[in-house]
Amino acid sequence: MQPRNMSMSGVVDLAAVKAAQEAKAKAEQARAQAARQGGGGAVSPADLVIDADEAGFERDVLQRSTEVPVVIDFWAEWCEPCKQLSPVLERLAVEYNGRFVLAKIDVDANQMLMQQFGIQGIPAVFAVVAGQALPLFQGAAGEAQIRETLDQLVQVAEQRFGLTGLVVDPEADPGAAQQAQAVPAGPHDAALEAAVQALDAGDLGGAVRAYQNVLNEDPGNMEAKLGLAQAELLQRVQNLDPQRVRKDAADNPGDAQAQIAAADLDLVGGHVEDAFGRLIDTVRRTAGDERDTVRVRLLELFEVVGADDPRVAAARRALARALF
Repeated sequence: MQPRNMSMSGVVDLAAVKAAQEAKAKAEQARAQAARQGGGGAVSPADLVIDADEAGFERDVLQRSTEVPVVIDFWAEWCEPCKQLSPVLERLAVEYNGRFVLAKIDVDANQMLMQQFGIQGIPAVFAVVAGQALPLFQGAAGEAQIRETLDQLVQVAEQRFGLTGLVVDPEADPGAAQQAQAVPAGPHDAALEAAVQALDAGDLGGAVRAYQNVLNEDPGNMEAKLGLAQAELLQRVQNLDPQRVRKDAADNPGDAQAQIAAADLDLVGGHVEDAFGRLIDTVRRTAGDERDTVRVRLLELFEVVGADDPRVAAARRALARALF
């Protein structure tokens, strides 16, 4: 899979959230299955440095990034600076003992990934955390700078996403943890895939119907809930005039519907805190049914971003203060 489902700016967008939530659900299912089978889930030090490509990108990078930050080293055989940088990254991956995984991508063999990440030159180093791509540095870098960057990455991954890394066991067999995480197809996988394809094709109505069909049979399906919330949001904004919506919201701060429409646009544009803050301020300004309408829309936007996102937790607290 190409990294089309990731935010290259470091700000959560809808597709990034979707990719991270789907991958997280699959990873949690895999870990639960491994636990039932008696697997410890520890990885070998050899598993901390992997070769990744376009075909296995979803498995090796996206899904893994829901458990541990994945640092991507874009390199090529002809690149002399790459030959100096790569051994340093490989050594640090082992030294950091599971706090991140290093994925090496040969740009000559994976031109699509290079284009998707917008890489103009190598070496180039990115990180993927919970499905989101973050540029780290490009070109030559000293070890002290690399360590500082990695320390910041590990800290952000733990504080914002709760990713504490992998358990490393020198006695573990290389590749054993990945083999234990093979997940059997679920009863709704075909319907969910159809919904994803409809969403990617811009058939928002078809995606809504597909997700609703899954929820009719499995009301607790988190992937379907997230997908439905996203599809409905995209439906609401597809015919809006952004310039007019934002002018209406600025001219009428007490108009609940104007603020709701602007908040939807904020979220689609990746401005998560702006969307939440706008609606919380509107809750403070309104009362009765109008206030409840705003509150319900805010809760729907929480569903789009995901309960695990720390910005949702902060906004929930702010909402409680605004209500009570």
